[in-house]
Amino acid sequence: MKEEIKVIDTAKRAEESIRKKFHTKLFTPFAKAIVEYGLIEPNDKIAVCVSGGKDSFLMAKLFQEIKRHNKIPFELVFLVMNPGYNKENGELIERNAKLLNIPVTVFKTDIFDSVFNIEKSPCYICARMRRGHLYSKAKELGCNKIALGHHYDDVIETILMGMLYGGQVQTMMPKLKSVNFEGMELIRPMYLIREENIKAWRDYNNLHFLQCACKFTEACAAGTPTDTTSKRQKVKELIRSLASEDPEIEQNIFKSVENVSLKTVIAYKDKDGVKHRFTDEY
Repeated sequence: MKEEIKVIDTAKRAEESIRKKFHTKLFTPFAKAIVEYGLIEPNDKIAVCVSGGKDSFLMAKLFQEIKRHNKIPFELVFLVMNPGYNKENGELIERNAKLLNIPVTVFKTDIFDSVFNIEKSPCYICARMRRGHLYSKAKELGCNKIALGHHYDDVIETILMGMLYGGQVQTMMPKLKSVNFEGMELIRPMYLIREENIKAWRDYNNLHFLQCACKFTEACAAGTPTDTTSKRQKVKELIRSLASEDPEIEQNIFKSVENVSLKTVIAYKDKDGVKHRFTDEY
């Protein structure tokens, strides 16, 4: 009985905090991204991918809230993929789903075992494999979209990481059509939400989630960074340092990929991947 009361109280508090205390910081930018980027269409069936971290769990609650308004007819499936978590991490995800009243569908894969011995870019390969499995399961369940919990800070960090470590200008798109799964689409409705506000919501509701959702969750929790996480952390710290001196820095990074002028770049690739140089028409 006490356990049932705790579940009801936790879910209710989390939901009320979204409607009241964090409405303008969380729900408003969530709804804005959906409208601005056309992320939800009538009769969509969306697989909300819950990885176990703060971002995806908040996304699930925001979807429940926007569904409550029911302005657009659509369906939701809350999808949890277990790629090989240890027992404690797997149980933590399911316990949090119960606490927050999120009816998850769990399925297992052996992705962690598959990438464990890969030396070159294991995180990249793991992410590609996880996304493929999510698409496949979502399609099996009759969904036409999967939703991932990447937020505003992920976007601006990705822009800088691409420039500093990849030598390219690109961004994390708010929606993408799948190349390998016909009729499927990926959406990122947390696109305009700041990470600090996600953390504030988590702490306000006294919630505890996985720190990261890859094979190296244990290492992340222990504070041992992988090569990819250390690069992202460096970029995160760089942005934080610059923003402490100029508060418009973060917004400017975000806008930089909206205000690209092809007349002022040396070269660019079109939608088919064909490279064009400014000397072609000089």
